[in-house]
Amino acid sequence: MSAWLPVSPCTPPGCATHDGSARHPLTAAALLLAGCALTLTGALCTPLALLLGRAARERVTRGWAYGVVRAFGVRVRVVGRRDAHGGGPGVLVVANHVSWLDIPLVAAVCPGRMLAKSDIRHWPLLGPLAALGGTLFVERERLRALPATVRALASALRGGARVVVFPEGSTWCGRGPGGRFRPAAFQAAIDAEAAVQPVRIRYLGAPAGRRAPAGAAAFVGDDPLAASLWRVVRAAGLTAEIRVMAPIPAGSVQGRRELAALAQSTVASDSANLPAESVHH
Repeated sequence: MSAWLPVSPCTPPGCATHDGSARHPLTAAALLLAGCALTLTGALCTPLALLLGRAARERVTRGWAYGVVRAFGVRVRVVGRRDAHGGGPGVLVVANHVSWLDIPLVAAVCPGRMLAKSDIRHWPLLGPLAALGGTLFVERERLRALPATVRALASALRGGARVVVFPEGSTWCGRGPGGRFRPAAFQAAIDAEAAVQPVRIRYLGAPAGRRAPAGAAAFVGDDPLAASLWRVVRAAGLTAEIRVMAPIPAGSVQGRRELAALAQSTVASDSANLPAESVHH
């Protein structure tokens, strides 16, 4: 691993634990099968979705992504206004990173082109489909490849795309301070004169303890994906909360580091008192 890559101190034994009630193993197994089946179905239908216009494709993507999160047994709570990006300049969506669930959760509210590590391009079946769906890939361990990635991001934003980035560069459990937002993607927003849309993600326990972040959804450290999937479907009462903050206009601050710091502080802030647009069960 490259020395410049961000490293999270979170570990599965220390952070990814569930203290609440658990589902019966048979119920959990049914949810696991449903979630995986719906995920695979969506991936296989990507070529058909590309035939739709932008508005129709986004409606389909939102519905599918929301269905994936619910299929794994997780409720969805949207705080603030749903993103309604249409034509015109692109938008850079930036969010903290907790889990593999973050990807369908963000897509349920702000569907767009994801920035992903280049390894995913070589995954059987899902890799080619991700590329077909417009995923932008970054070679995280090659610092010299970063300028090309920034140019690709800026080009997509200039073309009016919504691009989704997790600028912490690694997953953090959400029970403490997260990682620093890396500034590279923000340079792309500056170059393209695109607005930045901060989004905060939290996974909460059962209603009685809703204020306490839930560790069951955290996918951190060397946690195997299979173990994380099983932990999520076994944990009863999980709620995925996504808070859509006010966008930061292009050019509102000088420099990518300042823009990254502002977006990070916005996402980390608990001061935004926005009403919940909807609570899905």
